[in-house]
Amino acid sequence: MRTLFIGDVFGGDAVRALVDALPGLRERWGADLVVVNAENAAAGLGTSPRQAEDLLDAGADVLSGGNHTLHRRELFPLLNSDPRVLRPVNLSVNAPGDGFLVHEVPAGRIAVINLVGSVFMETAQSPFAVVDVLVERATAKTSQIYVDIHAEATSEKIALARHLDGRVTAVVGTHTHVQTADARVLAGGTAAMTDLGMTGPHDSVIGVRAEAAVQRFLTSMRTGFSPADDDLRIQGAFILSDDAGRAREIEAINLSVEQPE
Repeated sequence: MRTLFIGDVFGGDAVRALVDALPGLRERWGADLVVVNAENAAAGLGTSPRQAEDLLDAGADVLSGGNHTLHRRELFPLLNSDPRVLRPVNLSVNAPGDGFLVHEVPAGRIAVINLVGSVFMETAQSPFAVVDVLVERATAKTSQIYVDIHAEATSEKIALARHLDGRVTAVVGTHTHVQTADARVLAGGTAAMTDLGMTGPHDSVIGVRAEAAVQRFLTSMRTGFSPADDDLRIQGAFILSDDAGRAREIEAINLSVEQPE
């Protein structure tokens, strides 16, 4: 299985750039599966139904989410009707949608588990309290199992990868918008990367206009944030796995997007 995992898509410009690029990215890596974290697509807070549909139409097989997925109520009907649009499973048992998916792609059956971290973040349950049961459910259906852990703390993401090593194909982190230099295959055959990075404007402070972010730190006053618009990049990882679901390779992706002048 050849998988592309795309890091947090931040803002409308990034969505449009990724929609344009996805067919070429699939061809370049020969991707059988494309998973996109889209929880920052709508100006950094959630995903609009139109954005979700555009990304799926462009070639994304699954959209994962995070702590902002439930920010926009207009997405709730799509979360309930389209299982390919995920929200972290441990946000709340009463929230719309689900964070667990078994899905057929032309190359075979895959499972995606979407979790949110419990360190420095709000969640109903620790990801460690729910993940073993989810992995057992997935293993009954397929050997190709991918985990998106949307978390603040690097230690929590690394610990989850270590906990699941040998039982899932990959554990990749999202949320911090800063790509980490630790992509590797663990001893048990699980690919791991602490954070995929951000698909969005990198001339910014994790996606937002730098001047607004700096002012908030200088004054402690709540200033309005808006997405930046320069140095668009597509970040994520390519993962190659064998028929048994063991990862053979993981490679970080960091691509510049040409922008109109």
